Amino acid sequence: MEKRNNTFYDIWGDNVNLRDLLISIVLSIALTLGGYLLAPGEQPWPLVLGLSGGLLAFIISSIIIKPKRKIITDTEEIE
Repeated sequence: MEKRNNTFYDIWGDNVNLRDLLISIVLSIALTLGGYLLAPGEQPWPLVLGLSGGLLAFIISSIIIKPKRKIITDTEEIE
């Protein structure tokens, strides 16, 4: 088995893997900007397709990037 070096960075109080963060940012920019630029020139469509691209990027990112948290609960009672 290959051992990976998982370096996590603290961003807004959450620990993230830099590689996964960059993948999701690039995907979000590409789909949002693509939807905006491919939209017809009429007024609401660039906004609607840009937001739809952002939503699609969020869905794809949440599917391909799995959480890496390990939650450990302590059963010790505090009085």
